[in-house]
Amino acid sequence: MNILKVSKLKPILVIIAIAAQILASSKVTKAADQTLPADSAIYKTTTLIINKLSSHCYQHLSYFNTEDYGKVECNGMIVIDGNEAIVFDTPADNQSSEELINYVTKKMNVKIKAIIPTHFHEDCVGGLKMFDQFNIPSYASNQTIELLKSKTKTNTSRIKGFDKKLDLKVGNIKVYASYFGEGHTKDNIIGYVPADQAMFGGCLIKEVDASKGYLGDANEKEWSQTVKKVKQKFPDAKIIIPGHGNYGGTELLDYTIKLFKDTIK
Repeated sequence: MNILKVSKLKPILVIIAIAAQILASSKVTKAADQTLPADSAIYKTTTLIINKLSSHCYQHLSYFNTEDYGKVECNGMIVIDGNEAIVFDTPADNQSSEELINYVTKKMNVKIKAIIPTHFHEDCVGGLKMFDQFNIPSYASNQTIELLKSKTKTNTSRIKGFDKKLDLKVGNIKVYASYFGEGHTKDNIIGYVPADQAMFGGCLIKEVDASKGYLGDANEKEWSQTVKKVKQKFPDAKIIIPGHGNYGGTELLDYTIKLFKDTIK
């Protein structure tokens, strides 16, 4: 979503603009509409839901709250093994981020060893300040760091940068953060957990039947090719979580590729 020149907007207008952009790229869905096993929600409030999707991977779902649009959902992923966790994308704001941190660290007795925003838009970094307050290390691509500096007021002083790929371990399993090319933004990355064949596609990947959505920072000409590279690298992915909307399998990759393949070059 575009957050250029947000300093010139009143806070309420910023929230409404953000919500409108998310709505353009995905359906506004209630948690009950997600196609999930009945017992998958391990935590649920009006501001944050955590769903267990596999042995090590969880979807976190939070909302931008607006008077005009209601609750607009945003996804992220938590990866847990042993007593360690990594989070991809912060929840939508500091309140829901604090909820997530408290639940994971206090109820699950797990240490969060990293937060990784998948691009520079507000739906990925809206709660980054809270992660900083809890002294949780943050990692982002060097492109994301530069865009945060130039287009937002986000404090980037504690973010550790990487170029094309970041390899981390959570407990005894590997977690990858990888860049495949431009799409929703020039800096969008994805997260992958080989042990569970689970992917967090972020806003690079669309839920099935979503529109193209906000294109203000997008590269439509490269988007399809970028997702093809993702599919070629991870053809056996079983769980794919998009930035907004319902998770699924490789049909999300196929749908996103098709959605942008006819873009005139």
